[in-house]
Amino acid sequence: MFEIKEILELAIRLEKNGEATYRKAMASSSDGPMKALLQWMADEEVSHREWFAALKSDLDKGAKNPFFEEMGRQVLKELVGGQSFSLKEVDFSKVGSTRELISIFIEFEQDTVLFYELIAPFIEDEETRGHLQRILAEENRHIDRLREFKEAGVAAR
Repeated sequence: MFEIKEILELAIRLEKNGEATYRKAMASSSDGPMKALLQWMADEEVSHREWFAALKSDLDKGAKNPFFEEMGRQVLKELVGGQSFSLKEVDFSKVGSTRELISIFIEFEQDTVLFYELIAPFIEDEETRGHLQRILAEENRHIDRLREFKEAGVAAR
C-alpha cells in the first residue's frame, strides 16, 4: 500500500517536527550544556531530513497507480500530521539534567523507529523494504549516539 516516496515524505515530516521541537526547547532553556545538546539534536534532524530528501530525489519511480499513491500519502499525513511523538508532551523548561534530556531524546527516536516498524508490514515491494531498512538503520544510529553521550556524561557541542 505504501510506496517509498510516501515513507520518505513521512520521514522528512518527522524530522521537521523534531527539529522544530528541539529549537523551541532550546529557546526556553538557559542551561548551556542543554542548549548545546538541543542544538546538536536540531542539527541532526536537519541532517536526517536532508538525507531522506536526497534519497527521495534519487528515486525516479513513477506511480503504479495514482489513486493508491494519493491514498497512501493521505493516510500517512493523517497518521503523522504535525506530531512530534513523545516530544510534544515534554516541558523542556522542567528538565533537570542533561542525562534526563538525553533519555527523552532516546525515547523520541525509539518512537520514530517504532512508527517505521509499524509501517513495514504494509510494504510489499522488496526494494521499498530495503529503503525502509536504511531509514531504520539511520534512526538506530542516532539512538546509539545518544546512548554514547548519556554513558559518557558528555553534552554535545
